[in-house]
Amino acid sequence: IGGTFTDLILFNEKNGKLTAYKSLSTPSDPSSGVVNTINLSKIDTANISFFVHGGTTVINAITERKGVKTALITTLGFRDILGIMRGNRPDMYNLKPKKPTPFVERKLRFEVKERVTSEGKILTPLNLESLDEIIDICKKNKVESIAIQFMHSYLFTENEKKCEEYIKKRFPEVSITISSDITREWREFERANTAVLNAYVQPIVLKYFNNLEKKLNDLGINCGFTAMQSNGGTTSFNGAKRQPITLVESGPAAGVNGAVLVGNLTNKENIIYFDVGGTTTKCALIENGKPKVTTEYKLEWNRFNPGYPIRVPVTDLVEIGAGGGSIAWFDAGGSLKVGPQSAGADPGPASYNKGGTEPTITDAKLITGVINPKNFASGQFELKKELAEKAINKIALGLGVDLITAASSIVRVAEANMINALKLVSIQRGYDPRDFVLVAGGGGGPMHVCTLGKELGVSEIIIPPYPGYFSAWGMLATDQRSDFAITSLIRSEKIDINKIKSIFSKLEEDAYNYFTSNIDLDKNKINFEKRIDMRYLGQEHTVTITINERDFDIKNILQEFHLEHKKTYTFSLDNTSIEFVTFRLSASSNSPKPEIKELSSNYKLEDSIIEKREINFGEEGLHNATIFDRNKLPTGLEIDGPLVVEEDSTVTMVLPNQKLTVDSLGFLRIK
Repeated sequence: IGGTFTDLILFNEKNGKLTAYKSLSTPSDPSSGVVNTINLSKIDTANISFFVHGGTTVINAITERKGVKTALITTLGFRDILGIMRGNRPDMYNLKPKKPTPFVERKLRFEVKERVTSEGKILTPLNLESLDEIIDICKKNKVESIAIQFMHSYLFTENEKKCEEYIKKRFPEVSITISSDITREWREFERANTAVLNAYVQPIVLKYFNNLEKKLNDLGINCGFTAMQSNGGTTSFNGAKRQPITLVESGPAAGVNGAVLVGNLTNKENIIYFDVGGTTTKCALIENGKPKVTTEYKLEWNRFNPGYPIRVPVTDLVEIGAGGGSIAWFDAGGSLKVGPQSAGADPGPASYNKGGTEPTITDAKLITGVINPKNFASGQFELKKELAEKAINKIALGLGVDLITAASSIVRVAEANMINALKLVSIQRGYDPRDFVLVAGGGGGPMHVCTLGKELGVSEIIIPPYPGYFSAWGMLATDQRSDFAITSLIRSEKIDINKIKSIFSKLEEDAYNYFTSNIDLDKNKINFEKRIDMRYLGQEHTVTITINERDFDIKNILQEFHLEHKKTYTFSLDNTSIEFVTFRLSASSNSPKPEIKELSSNYKLEDSIIEKREINFGEEGLHNATIFDRNKLPTGLEIDGPLVVEEDSTVTMVLPNQKLTVDSLGFLRIK
């Protein structure tokens, strides 16, 4: 469920057929968009055996500040932790940086007497009676959700649990989040902020999923419902209701999974994923068939804003405000800008004829001849070119150029932002794009990818079937997953292999308890991946090492750390003491994946030709290009650009001097 469209992918397990449907999102009630799209498919809902949901409910509630009134209860002396934040700042030359506003106002941040040492031992017992006054103040201020975060609770969770139980007895209607339920890692500010944001959105997500579940049941869908998480796995609806913060980047994470599936089907392990939706552009890097996952995620971070840290596993990606609905505008100096403001689904781009008047990327692509106004969004409605011209004319007047040049300028500015995002996940992290293929998804990705791929110098561009439904497509390839971690600082000279095994055994026990309580699953079908965050003594940053179960000894772990540190930072300190910091366990269960069958195409090239029309290919200029119907392209086809391939959800532009090949699976492959 995106900011502009709601996408549905159906996979028939009997015949291996994929079908896709798209409708406009309904921001006021996203569940209505889900129902509308299911009804559009006319599927017999009694035959649905698996349902997975991904969307923007959580991130929208946070970024639009539409969460509930929230309070924070913390250890005596730490009330201002949300305001103090961290001393580092993204703009190092700004001596008066402005810190972001905490999600809990100061009058609703409370302290209680309790203290646990950094070894997890009680220093000051918890004073539960002091909670009575706090509860009364919360009731008076109509607080709907409370976050509880105590110092070192990642080592000793009992005080947070006792506090939760006490509040529930006196204030049963309030939602409660305790930090140790979300993360067992250190860093008190990050844990506090994560707990607060979970509490901030929990009542909204609870209401949304309860409402959606009822509507799905009313439609006759009674299978187990799962929700996409930011870590690249799914959880049950009940798990999502308890820990909604794990859904913050669920849609983009699903798209990355889709790119992994594309890699598996095309025998490509190194992939740069590129997705342009209605509101944003997402980019991620996949190395050796595995996407990167981070716990250093920061919401609303930019070079002027330190953002809000969220200490849960999130698929590592870059997201910018450049999508089909991104608005073109002039800054105070008269420079042309595109985004991050978006026209969204309502009113949408000017050409939607829904009341929007601002020029957008979609309007620009319509003016340049790329988009067929009669074949947009599966032909559900026709774009109005005259409205796009009226909107783009504002930019033309500001630049002193004609409409085509103005529209082309909008596209070039947007693509400059997109190429910067692609370079951020590749070149700026030490990767050579020439060693990667570029996989494009989203309704806008295939329109831009050939230009961007040419500039990056990637080895190949791949566009899978149904690219406009890529996140939904990726969710079909997703396993149930949950991540567990605990911080335990141990120096290398004081640790043995039995200590490590003991820590991981406890994490495995937590994983078994989670899966058996949330999902009816055989414990023997759970797969584990073990990792350790490590650092040289005295360092602040860590390097994460994956543990090889078959070669599990201290010597190998330390050697692997030295190698990984040198790879990441260009040096190693072989004679320096090493600290084990955080132990991580990813638990997952394999879900059935769609088997994409080879196409048996009886079409000839001439069958796929729709028309010829003049199209602006940006720096490549105007060309009278042939327009092809993707559904009728014969497999094995090789043809030179310039050309355009149309399908229900998107348009693929192939530049002059690029060659398009259609493989046996129907993937478009461009070099």
